[in-house]
Amino acid sequence: MASLPWSLDQLEAFVTAAQTGSFTASARKLGKAQSRISTAIANLEADLGFLLFDRSGKYPVLTEEGKNVLNDAIAVLSQCQRLHSRALSVSCGSPVTCSIAMDEAVPIEPFERLYTGLAESHPHLSLTILNGSQQDIARWVDEGRADIGFIIQDHILPESLERMSIAGCGQALIVAENHPLAKIPAPTESQLIEYRQLVIRDRLGTNLGKPLSPDFWHVDSFYLISSLVMCGIGWALVPEHVARTEWYTVKKLSTENLSTPPEFMLAAVKRRDTGWNEIMDWIFTEACTRFKQ
Repeated sequence: MASLPWSLDQLEAFVTAAQTGSFTASARKLGKAQSRISTAIANLEADLGFLLFDRSGKYPVLTEEGKNVLNDAIAVLSQCQRLHSRALSVSCGSPVTCSIAMDEAVPIEPFERLYTGLAESHPHLSLTILNGSQQDIARWVDEGRADIGFIIQDHILPESLERMSIAGCGQALIVAENHPLAKIPAPTESQLIEYRQLVIRDRLGTNLGKPLSPDFWHVDSFYLISSLVMCGIGWALVPEHVARTEWYTVKKLSTENLSTPPEFMLAAVKRRDTGWNEIMDWIFTEACTRFKQ
């Protein structure tokens, strides 16, 4: 590859002069002699073959060609700064990439705030977010496709994975507004078993939710379950935040008469044979804080 005719020092002098409005201010900001700034810009103009500044007035003014080049020069310097930051992160042992796998049923609002904080605190991190069923999450973490995963159920995981509890997630008992159970504010288990129940399962069918009713359907998504409930097909227990989703018009019933108050557990999962790096520790700690709030 042929070497470039211009240098980063030349681009930095040009961009700083354009942003500060003078060669003197550019030299002051960069801590260099004005003559060095002037020479760097003149050499850049010679290399490019056109003038970047009109020097006929008291202060240098960008030419049309200079205006066109400015954004490209800023982008080049930004990429160089990013590369430098990544190199520093590697040399300091900090990870530069991270992959997170999320159960589609995980409450999204706290994680939106978490990701906003992550972007601010680790601006040079390259993040991958995978979304799927709980079985997907376990497999992706187990295969190393994800560094850490978040799940909402409490099924058995492979021995190669460990689970760290974060917070309990309440369940809601939902029915369609025209369902017979909708007339019963706090149904008993004997009343519930008279009607079809929609129960969660994973996509491979290896983890099945235990139904209360002898008449039940297994469905692999809480969101699809809620849609079917809204159609009057049956009743279901879904995470509280799913029941609150504005997409669904369902009626919530009290669970006070159920023998075991239902609750899901939000948990993080990772491989047992991998340690905690700085990013994983930040994400897990922040998730615990967000959900406690």
